[in-house]
Amino acid sequence: MSEFSFHSYCHVLQRIRETRSTNAKITLFANCLKSAEDEKTLALAARFIGEGAFEEISGKRASVGSRTSGLAAAKFCEIDYELVFKPCRTATGSSSEAIARLMENIPEAVQKRNPEKLSLSEVEQIFERLQKLSSRADKEALLWEVWKRMTPVEIKYFIRMLSQGSLRIGFETRSVVASLAEAFGQDREEVRYAHMITGSLGKTAVLASQNRLDEARFSLFHPLSFMLASPIESRAADKLEQYVAEEKFDGMRAQVHVDGPNVKIFSRDLNDITQTFPDVNTFFAGRKLPATVFDGEICVYKENKILPFQLLQKRMGVKKPGKKLLEQYPVLFIPYDLLFTNGTPVFDLTLMKRRELLEKSAKKYKLPVTNQYEISSDDDVKNLFDRAIQHGNEGLILKKKKSVYEYGQRRKSWLKVKKPGGSFETVIMYAHAGSGKRGGTYSDFTLGISVKDDERYEEEFIPIGKAYGGYTDKELKKMNQKIKELTVERYGPTLGLIPELVVEIEFDDIQVNNRTKAGYTLRLPRFRAVRWDLGPNDVNTLSDVENYFQHKISQERLTQIENPSFTFHANDQK
Repeated sequence: MSEFSFHSYCHVLQRIRETRSTNAKITLFANCLKSAEDEKTLALAARFIGEGAFEEISGKRASVGSRTSGLAAAKFCEIDYELVFKPCRTATGSSSEAIARLMENIPEAVQKRNPEKLSLSEVEQIFERLQKLSSRADKEALLWEVWKRMTPVEIKYFIRMLSQGSLRIGFETRSVVASLAEAFGQDREEVRYAHMITGSLGKTAVLASQNRLDEARFSLFHPLSFMLASPIESRAADKLEQYVAEEKFDGMRAQVHVDGPNVKIFSRDLNDITQTFPDVNTFFAGRKLPATVFDGEICVYKENKILPFQLLQKRMGVKKPGKKLLEQYPVLFIPYDLLFTNGTPVFDLTLMKRRELLEKSAKKYKLPVTNQYEISSDDDVKNLFDRAIQHGNEGLILKKKKSVYEYGQRRKSWLKVKKPGGSFETVIMYAHAGSGKRGGTYSDFTLGISVKDDERYEEEFIPIGKAYGGYTDKELKKMNQKIKELTVERYGPTLGLIPELVVEIEFDDIQVNNRTKAGYTLRLPRFRAVRWDLGPNDVNTLSDVENYFQHKISQERLTQIENPSFTFHANDQK
């Protein structure tokens, strides 16, 4: 790039979006990084594409939702929000894409804009100003001020960066890491390690460019990327005696950072959830622990039982739970790994060495800790799995004894032993275009259940979840041929279908979701079989979903008194 402005940067993002090859995307961004004229620009270039407007560890959010930006754009373009903007958003399949198209084609919007080629630092300052605003009117006024200075492509990616998530260009964190390694001639694993312990793509970019990756240091109270487990079916364990087994709790993965009275809790998506779980905060604040980081699970725990995840949902997202909620659904954080202790990172130690340190800490500071079991045969795994199910847990995690903590990875060191929570016959309502290797095909699907005999609804089918895996390449090709015959509407990259194509899906669980028409969503739905032999009259109903949910939360569970799945090193839990 001859000049490094936000405008030229956004054009690189658009080129990455339009490129199918992952390696080509990585090279494109590597060249972009190399052209940054100073450390600040380099850091922002890495942050904006991988983390959005703010660093994940900053805790900052712009709080500009799609409705706010949509309403602001409609007024800016002098169009009706309901009659014009919303149909445009439906047609493009994206609010930011619709806004960019309108900015480019509506004469009133073109006349108001005078692009200035802002620098990345100037855009960062705008993000900071937005973050400090609370009222929609103030946010809208600032958006107008900014949009007058931008081109349509800048406006599109500016909006996407505000969401603090993926820019939806087929370029996630691992690709940013690969680009940094390629741009500055660094080992990819060393770049990934530096990013993991600093929690900052910007800092990692600067260290990589200066050949100082070995200076990356971990600091407490920023989340580390979690180690992930692979399904045992996809990565079968060669020698079971190399693993130990733990029950997979029916809870929420979390990371607890503690140093004396100071505690922070982070969710798997690296959000700070300390306020949501004040009982966990109080528990650890009173233990007088040295600087420590635990990996574990938050569970609703009452009357010596781990209760269903559906009850934990009633606590999730509640920033300041009241006394009644805390009493109804008390939670317990159960550690199963140790990442940092006594001022030293330990994620490079083997599992068993980390386990030894974890058990010492649990005994000294009166903490719960998972129980581990030696295994050597399939019968051992089956017996432990059956007991986990009786406890109401999801199954087992098999962990390789000599494995280090493979942050952000899904390899063979941790294996999930689970069985589907259930299965339903569903109908494909919408097909969504894939990206990357699946570009040119429809590979993501919105699945529906029947409500045609339900007096609460006028429709015949309503969505219950989305699935994009579990089928073969041959099945996908055949589905795409059928989709052409069933298409009746097109919304940008999304097709609306005649509801005839039936799919049996399996899922881990059902969750309450009041933002959906069904009031429920499926947890981790995936294809089990394409049912060419069935028709829309064979699809499961909303009543089936409701009955399954009620059965699940009322199902009797074994207590943790006999054959417990964790040990509490204390006489009480206070």
